[in-house]
Amino acid sequence: MFRRRKNKLEVLLAHPGGPFHVHKDDGAWTIPKGEVAPDEDLLTRARIEFEEEVGCRPENVQQWIELGWIKQKGGKIVHAWAFEGDLPESFKCKSNLFDLEWPPRSGKYRQFPEVDQACFFSEKVARRKLKPTQVPFLDRLRAALGE
Repeated sequence: MFRRRKNKLEVLLAHPGGPFHVHKDDGAWTIPKGEVAPDEDLLTRARIEFEEEVGCRPENVQQWIELGWIKQKGGKIVHAWAFEGDLPESFKCKSNLFDLEWPPRSGKYRQFPEVDQACFFSEKVARRKLKPTQVPFLDRLRAALGE
């Protein structure tokens, strides 16, 4: 999701939830994303993941802008689309949960949100916050917008 404020581009990024990311900031944020099933439509999955991780359904999207794909450090392939929109004033990030043995090797499992924050950032700040392998999506968005 992106928006324009005072003629400046802002993008929505998600901060991973769970104990391993609690003190990580720069280089840790991501676009909302998830796993795709074999033969599943990628754009359909992207829409679902956005809603599951951010807690807000994209409404009245005029155009989905395909941004291609990147390969993350761990080998995961990420396909991305962008759309112009905004969050409601009453927005509070509400993500789906995952189970994790915590503390490690304790035999006890806890639930954590996949995303603990979702915020708009200026393009300059987003380049610092975003996982380095996802930064090309910002360049592709800017190119697609003709800016």
